[in-house]
Amino acid sequence: MRVALDTNVLAYAEGVNGVERRDAALAFIRRVPREATTVPVQVLGELFNVLIRKGGKSRSEARDSLLSWRDAFPVIETSPEVMIAAVDLAKDHQLGIWDAVILSAASHSGCRLLLSEDLQEGFTWAGVTVVNPFSTPQHALLKGLLEQDDESSERSGV
Repeated sequence: MRVALDTNVLAYAEGVNGVERRDAALAFIRRVPREATTVPVQVLGELFNVLIRKGGKSRSEARDSLLSWRDAFPVIETSPEVMIAAVDLAKDHQLGIWDAVILSAASHSGCRLLLSEDLQEGFTWAGVTVVNPFSTPQHALLKGLLEQDDESSERSGV
């Protein structure tokens, strides 16, 4: 199952909103199967701004963080088709355009989950379900993904 990470997950992993939130985000990211995880390019742009505005990082530090995430996970580009679908999504469901771009990119790349704290958990569009990775109890789809990865790790002895 392919998943996309939203800006808040990466921002928290960078320490925005404190050590407790950082540790939770990093622990979560370590559990999600790396080979199934992607980052929409829009997320990288938003992350750059958040790291400067809220995280107190310099532009150079924010750039380094962005490049680190780009190297860690495949990046989903925003094509013209993604943008048009996002505009329709924003219009039809009253979403902000940039949230719609992220959701549209996730759908176009074959993701089943968008891990986000910002959008309504359980909202499903074009095959992608929004799941808050920090909610308790965990959404059934996310719980299944993590359990599947835990079982794979146990079989491989990791």
